[in-house]
Amino acid sequence: MAQSTTPIPSGFHSLTAHLVVKGAAEYIDFLKKAFNAVEIRRSPGPGGKLMHAQLQIGDSMLMLADDFSTEFHMTPYVDGNLPVYIQLYVPDVDAVYNQAVAAGATATMPVSDQFCGDRYGHVRDPFGFHWAIATHIEDPTPAEIEERQRKAFGGGHS
Repeated sequence: MAQSTTPIPSGFHSLTAHLVVKGAAEYIDFLKKAFNAVEIRRSPGPGGKLMHAQLQIGDSMLMLADDFSTEFHMTPYVDGNLPVYIQLYVPDVDAVYNQAVAAGATATMPVSDQFCGDRYGHVRDPFGFHWAIATHIEDPTPAEIEERQRKAFGGGHS
């Protein structure tokens, strides 16, 4: 008899990133070093590539696979500066930011306190993905955020 199931698998949230990378096995190694990712499973595919992998970073899951655009006649892999950031909240942004850089990520925005109540910085990993790493440090009111933003960026609203 089939087990009853839930619409969202155990350990997942409603939204989960699923990345396509060139060199998925190497990317898993990077994620373990940079963000203490825990590998849950991997499914090998043709030619030594990974059809699917599942990792856990903090309390969230991340799925990834190698690029199979040629083999399966899919949209080609895009390499470059994608307009996507993977947001990662951690207890100590400075430590994780430095750990990611030590693992091979490029620092693209130094960690600093932001008007929104986060301590926050950006890195780009060796596979081209951008990570916004943050620790939430306070809960300013919407009015405080607006005032801080105005001071930080000058001027008012249009």
